[in-house]
Amino acid sequence: MENLWEIPLILVTGVCAGFLNTVAGGGSLLTLPILIFLGLPPATANGTNRVAVFVQNASGIMGFRRKGVSDFGYSTLLTLPALVGAWLGAKIAVDMNEMIFNRVLAGIMIAVLFLTLFNPTKKLQSDTANLSIVRKIIGMLVFFFVGIYGGFIQAGAGFIIIAALTLTNGFDLVRTNAIKLFVVFFYTVSALFVFVQSGNVNWSLGLTLAVGNATGAWIGSHWAVDKGDKWIRVVLVVAVLAFAIRLFWQTLG
Repeated sequence: MENLWEIPLILVTGVCAGFLNTVAGGGSLLTLPILIFLGLPPATANGTNRVAVFVQNASGIMGFRRKGVSDFGYSTLLTLPALVGAWLGAKIAVDMNEMIFNRVLAGIMIAVLFLTLFNPTKKLQSDTANLSIVRKIIGMLVFFFVGIYGGFIQAGAGFIIIAALTLTNGFDLVRTNAIKLFVVFFYTVSALFVFVQSGNVNWSLGLTLAVGNATGAWIGSHWAVDKGDKWIRVVLVVAVLAFAIRLFWQTLG
């Protein structure tokens, strides 16, 4: 890392991302473009972001286990195909042309922003869980493709997982989030392996981002968000739109 000022910038970004992930969602919409604007190649920014994702999900899993919420059996069943998918997705991300990746990222940011603001997954929640053999097989197939997306780019993967679990199995939001953290934790290991192997992880920035994410998540979990949610979403909209426009504009230069 050439500039020491990058450390506090990444730390603050990580805190904001961790806070957003806790109270609204969409933290990776901030971290990825910031890493790219600091000069990291898109593949390296993508890989570096996984270090923070890994740490944040590890913390989340421990939190759910302390509360007695876990589903180890089915989580493992979904994780196996997701591991393979994440490996393939990460390989695609590493090999993709930088200009194309930036355009794809800009488009995904806008789509995920829509999901973050309107959260249509809330309407999918069911009171009846379905764990029949057929539903389990469908779930494994779906999570192979979830893994491909998550390995390619983490932003918005949580919304996809929530939709997949509620539509396929009818789980409530608590159980869904516990499974989500478990699956993302392990498929992140698979994706991170690909990024590390290809030399696309900046460890100093990644670990700094992880500290920031963990701090922001802790602050968010203790924050009494009453009217604050509205201004948080306004800031998120402005920031993400600005980042997306700049990313796309760079590909035209």
